[in-house]
Amino acid sequence: MDARHYYWDEPYLYKRGPDSIYRRCIAEEDVQGVLEHCHGSAYGGHFATFKTATKVLQSGLWWPTLFKDAASYIAKCDPCQRKGGITKRDEMPLNPILEVEIFDVWGIDFMGPFKPSSNGHNYILVAVDYVSKWIEAIPCPACDAKVVIKLFRTIIFPRYGIPRVVISDGGSHFINKVFEKLMKSYGVKHKVATPYHPQTSGQVEVSNRQIKGHIGEDCELH
Repeated sequence: MDARHYYWDEPYLYKRGPDSIYRRCIAEEDVQGVLEHCHGSAYGGHFATFKTATKVLQSGLWWPTLFKDAASYIAKCDPCQRKGGITKRDEMPLNPILEVEIFDVWGIDFMGPFKPSSNGHNYILVAVDYVSKWIEAIPCPACDAKVVIKLFRTIIFPRYGIPRVVISDGGSHFINKVFEKLMKSYGVKHKVATPYHPQTSGQVEVSNRQIKGHIGEDCELH
């Protein structure tokens, strides 16, 4: 846990999100009540995982396993079960037969180099969920396997559960024994995008362009 992203305001702990908004951290015993309100109430509207989790964030609340807990809660929601179609589905690129759930398929890629930050970070490792288009990104000083491992062990796995597929390019920071061992130990398929099928990693490339646009705007402002 990076203490720089948290602050204590009696009696609550707050965390700053990627959007720079501080949200109150929710205790484990309060999670059920928050999900009931943000999914099952008139305010919630029985929407799917991503929209339910978004409503929680819009309410100014947060906890580390928010998306995973929302998916589990909705899977057990009786009205949603009876109505059917409890989660949004989408097709995985280049395979119209395989249907995937939210957070089943992640695309990963490095961005940079940028002008070094005060911490010496001049790259960003980006992960994009193919269904919800949700983005996770961490700054880093170099493109290496250690950063990739950190992303999955500290962010993707604990917050969103174990994915079915991870898509990347053929860089050595993704194609190595350490990352291969991690993926294999969790039963995750690692799919490598090739120059012949660049659209395989298209979602993360689109997200990278959007992030670069925001970075450029921030640089102009500062």
